[in-house]
Amino acid sequence: MKRPVVFWDVDTQKDFMDASGKLYVPEAEAIKPQLRRLTEYAHAHDITIVATADDHVPGHRELSAAPDYRDTFPDHCMRGTPGAEKIAETTLTDALVVEPDAVDHDRLAQRLHKHTGDVLIRKHWFDVFSNPNTETVIESLDPTEIVVYGVALDVCNKFAIEGFLERGVPQIYAVVDATKPIHAEEAEALLRSWEREGVKLVTTDDVVQGRVI
Repeated sequence: MKRPVVFWDVDTQKDFMDASGKLYVPEAEAIKPQLRRLTEYAHAHDITIVATADDHVPGHRELSAAPDYRDTFPDHCMRGTPGAEKIAETTLTDALVVEPDAVDHDRLAQRLHKHTGDVLIRKHWFDVFSNPNTETVIESLDPTEIVVYGVALDVCNKFAIEGFLERGVPQIYAVVDATKPIHAEEAEALLRSWEREGVKLVTTDDVVQGRVI
């Protein structure tokens, strides 16, 4: 079933979002109210939320005992731990879980077409498209607009947005007050580069007050 608008919730997991988390994104707790508003708006307006979630086990390529905080990071969102769970503010409704192992395209597409709830895509690396089933999710939902928020702006959001641009999603919105970067000094240049490529920079108010979708 075609979904004209999809909300894309990037990695709003406890290890990133809570100050006590294993890989806390600086100031991430400050955006929890905006994340709650976006989640509630989507559910109130029958908008599908596609959430992504890190799902790690020892040995994954982004994990390191000597991380550089660009390509490698300390252990985080380890499978089965509390830190891998989503925060309460972004609780999904009837989530269809898409695991990182490749599954039959047609079978997954049929499930997505029938599914009326949210979708949770688990991944072993920054890039959501490293999950081979993400292509099927995008193809099946076929959104004309994707609203992106979550963390971290300069890592997993970056891979998601640039992946959508490469795949020709007609309109992408980046909700600037519902995201935080790891490297704050790089955020503005990154946002402006996306803007030049047609991504619209919006606020939570813009979204929930109906000014952009």
